[in-house]
Amino acid sequence: MASTLPDPYPGTEGTDGTAQPPPDADRAAASRIEAHGIDHIPDSERRGRARDLFSVWAAGGINYLSLVVGGALILMGLSLWQALAVLVVGNLFWILTGWLSVSGPAAGAPSEVITRALFGVIGNRVNNAIVGWVISVCYFALNLSAAAVAAFSLVARVGIPVNTGVKAAVIVVIAALTLTISVYGHALIMKLYLPITLVLAAAFVVVAVVVFRHADFGYVPPHHLTGVDLWATVLAGVTLIASGPLSYTTSADFSRYLPRTTRKRAIVGWTALGGFLPGVVVSALGVLAATTVDMTDPQAALEKILPGWFTPVFLLALVLGTIAINALTAYSAGLALQAVGLRIRRSVSVLFDGTAAVALTLYGLLVSNFLDTVSNVMQLTVILLGPSMTIYATDIVLRRNRYDGVALTDESPGSPFWYRGGVNWAGAFSLLAGAAAAALCVNTLYFTGPVSAALGDVDLELPVGMVVSCLCYTLTMRRSVASRDVTAS
Repeated sequence: MASTLPDPYPGTEGTDGTAQPPPDADRAAASRIEAHGIDHIPDSERRGRARDLFSVWAAGGINYLSLVVGGALILMGLSLWQALAVLVVGNLFWILTGWLSVSGPAAGAPSEVITRALFGVIGNRVNNAIVGWVISVCYFALNLSAAAVAAFSLVARVGIPVNTGVKAAVIVVIAALTLTISVYGHALIMKLYLPITLVLAAAFVVVAVVVFRHADFGYVPPHHLTGVDLWATVLAGVTLIASGPLSYTTSADFSRYLPRTTRKRAIVGWTALGGFLPGVVVSALGVLAATTVDMTDPQAALEKILPGWFTPVFLLALVLGTIAINALTAYSAGLALQAVGLRIRRSVSVLFDGTAAVALTLYGLLVSNFLDTVSNVMQLTVILLGPSMTIYATDIVLRRNRYDGVALTDESPGSPFWYRGGVNWAGAFSLLAGAAAAALCVNTLYFTGPVSAALGDVDLELPVGMVVSCLCYTLTMRRSVASRDVTAS
């Protein structure tokens, strides 16, 4: 039995307690809380077009943190054109995010369930607990803290003293708006994100005009990087940028309602384009701004060059962009919590995720420097995220994207995805091997791997972790996939 409880429509519960479709009504209407959690989406409820995915990913990509990481590349010592090249290369990893999306329509299931094919029913619970839930909640807290800082400035502008109580209230209000979208779910996301994308794009067009007027296109860093130092910085920058698309190993969550006949090329293309374009453009604004202002505090720096009348609009755009990206994060984190094995409704699991993230944010902003610590720890998440996404992408290739969505919801020992003791040891071994190899090559504030140290602090965690996990999974799983009749025809 699948570990999920669908959210019933009022007055439509069947005798078995499960949700029944109301007569002549769209079950996925944006005005209703989404009925499905991690259960299978039948063909009769599939809808939409691949191009609808563009605005979902674009709205999430036009955000404050993209400005931050863009400015960080200049602060790391790269020249203007080196930083822009790093942006393009790092954002190419959105292609992998797009590739993972094709499994959603094939299985009619979210990524959190499809990965049972990779790790087994029990092994996947561990995977969802760590890669799916813990990391998502930390990202939620980081994004929420960024939105809160912008909102604090807005509150101060209207003359309200920004004391501890006001800060806490602002954080809770932003989280409530975010979680409302996540709780209502997929249909509301699909309806809202196109207008959100247009509003954010309009705001950032103004930012772009101002930044272009002030940017120093002949910028040269004070200390010119060469040799090993240059390559170490370039690879660290690519890893920083790539951590964004790599964090969306859950992209099938938002494509699973598409008809199974939807073209794979269209799914990959619209998903990748939706992430790539804003990822490059908004981060490039951060790069250009850093050539003329100090981007160690991006919000304050940009306020110095923006027109006075536009500053409140800019701050609102920062908050809206963060709400958009966090709604996606909370939605997937809710599914991950169900996939861990907790039999709670998706709407309840989303609220649980939000509560945890708000607690982290309040502690970080009001009590300690916790979020600074989390931010640095996030650099280490690529150790897991790179191999995790690679194994998922490799499995889609090996199975030719043929997944039996109904079989994937079977969590009993008789399930074709039970493997041995509930664990697919090929997937578990490949993830551990890839993560171990990446750890040997990492270079962060807290830890430098021996391989990285021997190479002059060059951080190779991303390519090494992905290559090792891909090779291990292909060699250990290829024969198993060929011999098992576990895919849908």
